[in-house]
Amino acid sequence: GAQSAPATPELLLELNAATPSDKGCRLTFVVSNRLGAELSRAALEIALFNQAGVVDRLTVLDFKQLPAGKTKVTRFDLPGTDCGSLSRALVNQATDCAGPGVEPSACLKLLRTESKSGIAFGI
Repeated sequence: GAQSAPATPELLLELNAATPSDKGCRLTFVVSNRLGAELSRAALEIALFNQAGVVDRLTVLDFKQLPAGKTKVTRFDLPGTDCGSLSRALVNQATDCAGPGVEPSACLKLLRTESKSGIAFGI
């Protein structure tokens, strides 16, 4: 049979939900490693904007190990943050991106963002 062309490698990061927690605001991300290689380490610095469009904070989200083809749900608690005050999240840089045959720039270059929360999410 004819082989279909491989899908473009990508790291898909979805901001799935932002829910108030006892600590502040809990962000739930769904990350899918479609790079075709294991990520032994993956961490992204995210800038969070308030409703006025001002950067509220920069925070590093460590997704740790992401096996190839695996989808993982990761939650991060942002202490002292009101979910309702967040308008936008922006991936500022990849602070860690490592795996066999993986370029350190791949995590950002091949990143695709989606949001199912009320917060705009992009690169």
